[in-house]
Amino acid sequence: MSNDNGLTKDASFREIAPDCAELALDLLENIPGHVWSMDSAGRFIYRNRSMDAYFGGGLFDHGAWLECVHSDDRRYVANSWQQSMETGEPFDNAHRLRGFDGEFRWFRASGRPSRDARARVTAWHGQTIDIEHQKKAEENLRARSVELSLLVDMVPSNLWRLTPDGTTTLVNRRMADYLGLDLPNVSDIASVMDTIFHPDDADAVYAELTRCLATGERFSMRYRLLRADGVYRWMSGRAEPLRDQDGTIVQWFGLCHDIEDQVQTTAALRRSAEKLARATQAANLSQLSASIAHEVNQPLAAIATDTDACLRWLSADPPNVERGKLAARRITQDVVAATEVISRIRALFQHEPQARTVEDVNRLIHEVLDLMSDEIVATTTRIDMDLDVHLPPVSLDRVQVQQVLVNLIRNGIQAMDATNPLRSLKIMSSSERPGTIRISVEDAGNGFKDPERVFEPFFTTKSNGMGMGLPICRSIVEAHGGRLWVANNGTIGATVAFTLPVA
Repeated sequence: MSNDNGLTKDASFREIAPDCAELALDLLENIPGHVWSMDSAGRFIYRNRSMDAYFGGGLFDHGAWLECVHSDDRRYVANSWQQSMETGEPFDNAHRLRGFDGEFRWFRASGRPSRDARARVTAWHGQTIDIEHQKKAEENLRARSVELSLLVDMVPSNLWRLTPDGTTTLVNRRMADYLGLDLPNVSDIASVMDTIFHPDDADAVYAELTRCLATGERFSMRYRLLRADGVYRWMSGRAEPLRDQDGTIVQWFGLCHDIEDQVQTTAALRRSAEKLARATQAANLSQLSASIAHEVNQPLAAIATDTDACLRWLSADPPNVERGKLAARRITQDVVAATEVISRIRALFQHEPQARTVEDVNRLIHEVLDLMSDEIVATTTRIDMDLDVHLPPVSLDRVQVQQVLVNLIRNGIQAMDATNPLRSLKIMSSSERPGTIRISVEDAGNGFKDPERVFEPFFTTKSNGMGMGLPICRSIVEAHGGRLWVANNGTIGATVAFTLPVA
């Protein structure tokens, strides 16, 4: 077997070590890498089988191997090889080499000089190892690293890393920009961490972080962080420990995202809720005041009416004592009614239960008409009644239901204009369905202009009205488990009706 300079491989290795020449030659020929030797002038004196197979035996000319080096790497490789030839320093670099098929692959070439007794370089021996897969793996890893770094910087949160003792060693681009830091300068990052928390939050943050570092528990807090422009903004921060196979914490990774807008929105909603609560309280107080005034005004108006009637009867010539006595008794009843209204308002504030009794609703209707007889006569209103005599009894608050009846009857009378020749009011009672009775008051007035709004507090079409009558009536009826509603009649007038559950 001969090489390009005429030397036989067998002769060369037998001269070096006659007893193991065959073994050494066989070993070199079958190594899965490129093994070579050059003389001191840089000419090949040996190439193993693997090297010849890759290059196809095209390296016979002096320096021809440089033509197989990739053009982007050739100058660097030529300079490195020339420097080694001149200085005798080992040769070692990575570059791309073209095979006989025309394809380039990455190789790592390393060579060392062989010297004689005078330290003169007599030959170069080396190997060229295929590192194509290694290079591709490195490129993939580098690409993944760049991609991960880009991803970390693009995450819409501030990311950071701590050592197990709590020293900050890394922040992403977003956090660096937020803090106004030079990202590569880790020492600046560590030095500024002691000044970025709001003074009111710093102690709590350090205490919680110290506890988590000691226990390994997850860190989670809200705090204010100082932005580069000197403005503190609320952050929601979290951190998790990274552990090795033995469970030892090797570092901490955390993130914090800006929640300033959320905090401000929540605060604004809370302020709005507080204002609404105060406004609601004021409205409730106003409504309650109007309700009290409305309910107390009814017996007071009755007292005034009966007092006027009593004086009129006693001032007659001759005095009508019997009618005067009747008016005086009604005054007494009106005073009792006013006292009971005030007692119920006081009980409402003291959260006392209201006593209920089993009553005949028809009898209550008659009692209310007796109390309002002078008012009915004075307005020349005709009362027509259609009462179910078989009406079952009802458990109710007597005074409150009387208040409802007085309100509805008075509203019906006031709804009919004084010039209206009909001026008739029809009061009916019936069994609505099993377990429920119905009472209705039907007038011959002009009806409701806006039936949907009649139950709104303070809504009224009367020049001297308060708009509390029907809302109060509805509240009383619903408190008794019933229902109250209004409706305009088909031809003339309107009907107000309510139901009550039987005893």
